[in-house]
Amino acid sequence: LSQARAGIISTVEVLKVMEAFVNEPNYTVWSDLSCNLGILSTLLSHTDFYEEIQVFVKDVFSPIGERLGWDPKPGEGHLDALLRGLVLGKLGKAGHKATLEEARRRFKDHVEGKHILSADLRSPVYVTVLKHGDSSTLDTMLKLHKQADMQEEKNRIERVLGAISQPELIQKVLTFALSEEVRPQDTVSVIGGVAGGSKQGRKAAWKFVRDNWEELYNRYQGGFLISRLIKV
Repeated sequence: LSQARAGIISTVEVLKVMEAFVNEPNYTVWSDLSCNLGILSTLLSHTDFYEEIQVFVKDVFSPIGERLGWDPKPGEGHLDALLRGLVLGKLGKAGHKATLEEARRRFKDHVEGKHILSADLRSPVYVTVLKHGDSSTLDTMLKLHKQADMQEEKNRIERVLGAISQPELIQKVLTFALSEEVRPQDTVSVIGGVAGGSKQGRKAAWKFVRDNWEELYNRYQGGFLISRLIKV
């Protein structure tokens, strides 16, 4: 990938290498593949190839997704749980039909209190339903945020809100980032989530930071959070 980014080889060569990993069982390897595909998706979101790279993601991640399934198997280790969350999140964001349907079903049960999602599955399910959701999905997520007793759950929700796609809902998330509902040290995570969520999100987050620069700068002064904000 480094060679492709430097223009030394074609990105097609990178994708061919990635295809060779479909039977890979190791979480660390998949995490690296996922990160690199994320970089490619971000670059290609400005081109006509964006939809095609999503199809590629679905093709590469489907076999491991089917093997892992949604529920833990006896004797599984911690890395298997991490891998399941990573794979389902990747498939869900890419719009894999079966993953999206199951995520919506489990999300509904979770919200209604019928079957609470395990901690490992919450982020991938939240990301999936938001990415392909509407204003009622966002409202439900904000309600879950308000009701959450644990800061860990609030942070989990804050990190994924930026997955929402519609411009007016992206603005709603950015406004929420500066509200009293979000701790000042967590505002950057919400804005960063928007910036990393989509092409529309990146543009909106950049404009939002510029429009609210004085407030953000005064809030963080010379601390590490201001540099993190600029970086995302």
